[in-house]
Amino acid sequence: MKEMSQRFSRKDFLKAAGVTGALGVSGSLLGARMAQGQDSGMEGMDHGSPKASEAMTDLHMGNQTVGDVDLSRFDPTEFLRSFDYGEEKREGGRTVREYELTAEAAEIEVAPGIMYPAWTYNGQVPGPTLRATEGDRLRVVFKNKDAHPHTIHFHGIHPANMDGVFEQVAPGREFVYEFDAEPFGSHIYHCHTMPLKKHIEKGLYGAFIIDPREGRPEADEMVMVMNGFDTNFDQSNELYAVNTVAFHHQRHPVKIKKNELIRVYISNLLEFDFQNSMHIHANFFDYYPTGTKLEPSEFTDTKLFGQGERGIMEFRYKFPGQFMFHAHVSEFAELGWMGLFEVEE
Repeated sequence: MKEMSQRFSRKDFLKAAGVTGALGVSGSLLGARMAQGQDSGMEGMDHGSPKASEAMTDLHMGNQTVGDVDLSRFDPTEFLRSFDYGEEKREGGRTVREYELTAEAAEIEVAPGIMYPAWTYNGQVPGPTLRATEGDRLRVVFKNKDAHPHTIHFHGIHPANMDGVFEQVAPGREFVYEFDAEPFGSHIYHCHTMPLKKHIEKGLYGAFIIDPREGRPEADEMVMVMNGFDTNFDQSNELYAVNTVAFHHQRHPVKIKKNELIRVYISNLLEFDFQNSMHIHANFFDYYPTGTKLEPSEFTDTKLFGQGERGIMEFRYKFPGQFMFHAHVSEFAELGWMGLFEVEE
């Protein structure tokens, strides 16, 4: 370990090996050793041999954590397909959906043994995925049980006094947001209290889906929120993930059916980094920016997202097996933003 530390700065080593070793030896560190000409165990090996293939598989799978988080507290796999339609009512001949969101402090496990002091909506990060149909009346009862002022800012169209900017909600108080669900698409919500980057980075955000009145084609639908965590409070992320837990969807592959339409509502809630990205292996997807059009804008396999940017991806896998998906920023992938689709017959 002493020899390693002489080749990497402290920050580089933390980013390669993970804070206090929680990430084990990452692929970035292994890759750096190979690039520096150190013994990788593959010199002189026939690269087409089964042994070489196994070695390369081990190298790729070096990007993972040791052990697992406590999934009884928050399970990213369960979150993936969980949608909160609220309590449905009929008022004045129209559909009203009531939700309750509570801001509260909670320690969340972002990698095995790594606890992060988060600010949460309903005790989880991301907050619940709120879902409605275009034209529904939405009523969100927001309670602040934290020690700091918080709000909810919904991306969408609504009156000024429902924007979650000026109506700061003090500790112990509550506020009711009420507005019509529009436009249809893949949206987000987050706290808008200053300093804004801190309130978002600490975990006060979630996905907000408004379905078009005519609906969309039937599909296996899921939500992926790209995020990161500054575990040593240096205004820079040490861990990256989709749905909060580093490498979770690699350790627990997302199971899908061959030839079934997959629809992913994806959003970038990353702070401290200006851009994030999504790449799927061995396939292409139709992409709908913000989900506000029913026709895709492009057919691609990699998409770049700015802060707060989101959209809808649709695709089918025609072959069974395991296929990677990850950020096409190698550092992000090596520090947790990595997953697998497991395509079944």
